[in-house]
Amino acid sequence: MSAADEGQRPYDQVNGYVSEQARPVQYERGEAWVVVAHGAYDMDTIAPFAEALETAASKYTRVVVDASGITFADSTFLNLLLRIHRLTQLRVVAPAEQLRRVLELTGADAVIDVRTSVDDAVL
Repeated sequence: MSAADEGQRPYDQVNGYVSEQARPVQYERGEAWVVVAHGAYDMDTIAPFAEALETAASKYTRVVVDASGITFADSTFLNLLLRIHRLTQLRVVAPAEQLRRVLELTGADAVIDVRTSVDDAVL
């Protein structure tokens, strides 16, 4: 019987509790790689999204994050964006109000390129 069958979160001996956050949808668009974020992101759920962005940043000169489906993002998410920004040309598309506010309050919106649409971001 698995931990999930017993109503417990799965536990990885190396990394701790395993995130239940689904792997993000990703696709190539022109010269850019688009990663679609959805749901809530914090230190317990960021791993699949971080892996997707890190892989994309190692292969593409432009990475686009479609942030329109994010319902919550904390400093873990913000730090990830700033780290990826240092590795590649990062563009964040249509952040919801909560994420937009985090970007504004921290001044990250002056560093990270925020766009209104994926079409605009991939150009």
